[in-house]
Parts: sequence; structure tokens; C-alpha cells
Amino acid sequence: MSSVGRARRVCHITGVAMNMDDPHPATSAVAVRPATLHGFGPSAVAPFASHIGDEWEGVFDSLSDAVTIHDEHFNIVRANAAARAMLGLGPAEAGAAIKCFRQYHGADAPPQACPSCRCLESRQPGVYELFEPHLNRHLEIRAFPRFDGAERCVGTIHVVRDISQRRDAETVVRDRDERFRSAFMTGLDACCVVRLDDGVIRECNAEFEKLFGFARDEVIGRTSLDLNIYIDSGVRDRAFADLNEVGHVRDLELKGRRKNGDVITCSVSENVVPIGQVPHVVSVVRDVTEQRRAEEERERLRGQLQQIQKMESVGRLAGGVAHDFNNMLAVILGRADLAIASVEPGSELHADLVDIRDAAQRSANLTRQLLAFARKQTVAPRVLDLNATVEGMLKMLRRLIGEDIDLSWRPAADLPPVMMDPGQIDQVLANLCVNARDAIDGVGRVVIETDQTAIDALYAESRPGLSPGEYVRLIVSDTGCGMTADTIQHVFEPFFTTKAVGAGTGLGLSTVYGIVKQNRGFIDVHSEAGHGTTFTMYLPRHAGQADHLAEADGSGAPNGRGETVLVVEDEPALLRLNVRNLESLGYRVVSATTPSEALRVAGGQAGTVDVLLTDVVMPEMDGMELARRLNAVFPRMKRIFTSGYTADVIVHRGVLDQHVHFIQKPSSRKALAATLRHALDQPS
Repeated sequence: MSSVGRARRVCHITGVAMNMDDPHPATSAVAVRPATLHGFGPSAVAPFASHIGDEWEGVFDSLSDAVTIHDEHFNIVRANAAARAMLGLGPAEAGAAIKCFRQYHGADAPPQACPSCRCLESRQPGVYELFEPHLNRHLEIRAFPRFDGAERCVGTIHVVRDISQRRDAETVVRDRDERFRSAFMTGLDACCVVRLDDGVIRECNAEFEKLFGFARDEVIGRTSLDLNIYIDSGVRDRAFADLNEVGHVRDLELKGRRKNGDVITCSVSENVVPIGQVPHVVSVVRDVTEQRRAEEERERLRGQLQQIQKMESVGRLAGGVAHDFNNMLAVILGRADLAIASVEPGSELHADLVDIRDAAQRSANLTRQLLAFARKQTVAPRVLDLNATVEGMLKMLRRLIGEDIDLSWRPAADLPPVMMDPGQIDQVLANLCVNARDAIDGVGRVVIETDQTAIDALYAESRPGLSPGEYVRLIVSDTGCGMTADTIQHVFEPFFTTKAVGAGTGLGLSTVYGIVKQNRGFIDVHSEAGHGTTFTMYLPRHAGQADHLAEADGSGAPNGRGETVLVVEDEPALLRLNVRNLESLGYRVVSATTPSEALRVAGGQAGTVDVLLTDVVMPEMDGMELARRLNAVFPRMKRIFTSGYTADVIVHRGVLDQHVHFIQKPSSRKALAATLRHALDQPS
């Protein structure tokens, strides 16, 4: 090849364009301290003007890149305007010893990374990027060998571009990318980068691995469908549609699947970003499983609170009217009993009076049910053997549910006692057995069981309203039609019923609920449609010994034996009724409408007062205080308290304590007579 041809192959400069064959880029740096450039005289450059013709002088100097021509001894033989400006040379400076390594590198000899040395040695063009501390610049140097006619390498040509701004920009971008990568990889949320067109995951961080249970190597290069992390793949398709349309997705909530199969709830936000001119999706995934569980728990507790508030509202309503309503019912029931006793049985009037009494009794029962539901039923708790109490009811319960339904009794051995009003046990079992009977179509079975259990804190947390401790359980199961989950949610609400109109009041189960709650217990229900129902009542275990409960003998109202009864009642109609009932039973009766009158009447008695029958809540002083004053005068006087108020009103007055005689208004003549006789027959 001729020298002209080789020159054209190696370096062909036209205007500002330059082409080269097979450049071999290299990057290095020369750590040389900057030095001041010394000026040179015009004679240093003039001898080399012949290397470029005059017609190219303008073109050569107009090149934006710095161009320097060197001989084989590293002398700069020609420099264009851009090079002179870069190297600090004047336009007519001269000097035979202008060395390229001194001007570019600030060195006294060619450094190891000198492009001229490499080009002369290799006889091949090359591209080099160097940071020159001497010039405080990043330079891109394209070095080309020069050949003479004998194809001997006689020097080099450098085309130099200042790339300091580009390198600074690249540094900024690199720092930014590094910060992004650091934030991406160490973020608290799970993150991944996905190629938009095919959904292939290009990168993921440690939180992504932790959240879904996959190692990074298992994720990269695969799609979310490959990993099966979407419960509903349609959600993924809709998300990608939104990304293609609007470029982002915000707080998309979806169900995800971990590698081990666990299902989690995720909140996903995504943005489309270009990476290397290719659209990618940066996806940020946050695990909100516990947050959603907490919200569901709050919603459930809110519902329970609303239910409790609803129950309390009914309780306040019931308690507010109970006193006056019970007083009126007491008068109606008492007068009806007296009228029935004075009318010939079998007459039309006798039947009418019986209907009046029965209607009043049903009204009294309805009030009692409302008070039980509202946990304001007046009770007289006793330490009970639950097994003995239930066994005493079995005969009545069998009659209640009918012959077609088998009643099984399964008592637990060595059952601890409970502290509870025995009448409430009667109410609970009667209501549950009636409910079971109505749920059974034809032949079926009801099972009553008892046992004991200990509840720990962990289990109590899963049953709101249940406290840790030792409990006696009363369990009633049936083989009836069962209930749906929706029905169970409302089963204890007052007046809620699935029975036909007129077939029930909807207060049976709410009564049971109120009784259990009033005794600091907990009731649980398990049921499925078509598979029967089980009610489990947790009653706190009592440490004392069970009382002996005398069974009713079924006889009529016991008569008095001439004992003196002081009746104190601020309701005149009820006072007159009590006086008449007691006199008809054979008692000597003195009466008063106020406590002060009672003290005056008692003080004027020639003999003793055997029994005080007093209302609890009265003007001037309550019944307990009146009883204490009278006992100072009559130490052997027995005391019987009566009230139409609810338990929360009178419990703090001490009249519901064990071994204190109490009659809840309204009461029948027979109940009044039995209580009087029981109190009088007890030893003082």
C-alpha cells in the first residue's frame, strides 16, 4: 500500500468529520501535578507550516476539537487554534523542544499512559480517555500514526476533545443512579423493576425476597405469572393496562401468594420509567395484611360496641319504667287474686278474672325478661351446685320440650360451685330448651352437659368478652335446623326472631345472654344450617361451698300464726293490697306510708313487731336504714325487702346480700306468704 493510501486509511480529515479504522479505546490517568505552561516564540511553530497546505489552514484552525501533530520525538510540530487555546500556546509561539508530554501531561518524559507512545509502538490508531491534573480536564484523545513514503512511522496526530462536562454529568448521573440503587435495594418496602412489554422482572430488593419468600436468582428473568404471586391474575392484567394508558398505578390493593402458599394482602404503587430507552415499571409493594386484619378487628369491635350500646339502650328503657310498671302490675295481680278467691269457681266472672290475672302475669314475665336481657334483673345470688340445680329441673324440662324430643343429661363429676341466683338457671335452661324444641322438626335430641375449664389469656383474646380464669361450663346442644352465620350475628338481639309472627317475642335468647353477662360469664354459640346448634355458657367458678336449696313442696300459700307484720309502702294502692293479703293469711298487720310514720307506729305498739315488710327505695330513708333503726328496738324482728326497681339501683343498698330476704315486685300472694313463713321459721 502506498503512503498516500495508508494515510487515507489511518486519518482522513474533511472539515470537522473524522473517520478511523478499528480504534482501540483505552482509559487511563496520569497523576502529574499541574504545572504552568511556558510561552514559546513564533519560530517554534513556523517550520511545520509545510505539513498542511495553505488552502487547508482555515479548515484546520476552524476544527472545534484540539488537533496537534507530533514528530517521532514527541515534539509538537503543528497545533490548531483549539489546541493552542487548550494548551496555552500563542498563535506564533516557537521552540524546537515543545514536547507533547510536557504540554498535555505536565511531565518531563512520556508517562506510561502517553497516547503518543502507544500509537508509535502499535502503529495503530487508538482512543484514550485521560484525566490530566496538569490541565484539570478530562480529555478524550484519538491518536493516529503518521507514515512517510517508506511506510516508516514518523509521528502522530492527536485529535483531542475536552469531555470534562460530559464526565461531570456522567458522575452526577452515576451518583444519582447509585443513590437510587442504594435506596431501592435497602428500602423498607418490597421493590422490583419489571420490563413493561413482557413483564419480565429485571431487579428486586431484599424486602421483595423477604415478602414473597423467593431468592433473587429465582426472581430475575421471570414474570409474576411464572412465580404465581397473584391470586387473581386479572388484577395484574388490569394494572398493566393502566400502566400502558396513564403510566402509573396508585395504592392498588390485591391478594398475593408467597412461595410457601401463604396469602397476604398487598398495596401496590407503580410508575413507568425509561431505563436505557426501554420502558420499565418500578413497583413498590407494601404488606398491609396486619393492617387490614387490625381494621377488620376494629370494625368487628365497633359492631360489638354498637350492639352493646343497643342493648344498654333497651336496658335503660326497661329499667326506667320497671319500678312504676311493676307497682301497677303488683296491684293488678294482687287484686285479681283476691277477686278470684271471692268468686265462685266456674262462673263467667271467675274466668274473666283468671284471664286478667294471666295477662298481668305475662306482662310481669315480659318485664322480667327485658330486665334479664339488660342485666338489671333483681337477683339473689347463692353458691350453687350446678349439677344439683339442673337435675332438679329435668322433669319440668322434659314436659316443656315434649315426648318426641329426647333429653340427655351429662353431668361432669366433681364440678366446682358457681355463685348465681337459682331462678336464673331455671330461666336459662327453660329458654334454651324451648328454643331447641322449636328448632327441631319432629323427632330430635337435646343434650345438657356440664364441665369445668380454665381459660388462658391467649384463648380469651380470641373471644371478646371472655376473661382469663377458671369456669364452669353449662352446654345445651340440639339436633335442630341450625342457624346461618348472619342469624348468629343477631341471635342475642332483643326482639330478633326467625319464628313466625306471634310464635315468639324474640326475648328468649336475649334473656339468656343478659343473665350470663350479669353473672360475669360469657356465652358462645356454634351452629350451621342443617346441623344443629350448641350454646356454651362460661360461668365463673366460686371458691365456697354450695348452699342447700330446699325444693318447693307444691302446697298452697302458708298461713300466718297471728304474728305482727309492719308493712311500709309508699304506693297507697299496693299498701292496701298487702295489708289485705296479709290479714287474709292470718297475720296481724300495722302499716305506714313513710319511714318516719313506720317508726312512730312501731313505737306505739303494745307488743313486738315480728316481721318488717318494707319497700327499699322511699323518701326520708331507705328500707335498710329503717330496718336497722327498728332492730334496735326489736332485736328479734325479721326483715323482708321488696322493690320494683332494677338491680343496679338497689344492689348497693345491701338488700341483695346472701341470706337477706327479698321479693321482686310484682309478686303473687303465694310468693309473699311463702317468703314470710320462711323468714319467720328461720332461727334468729
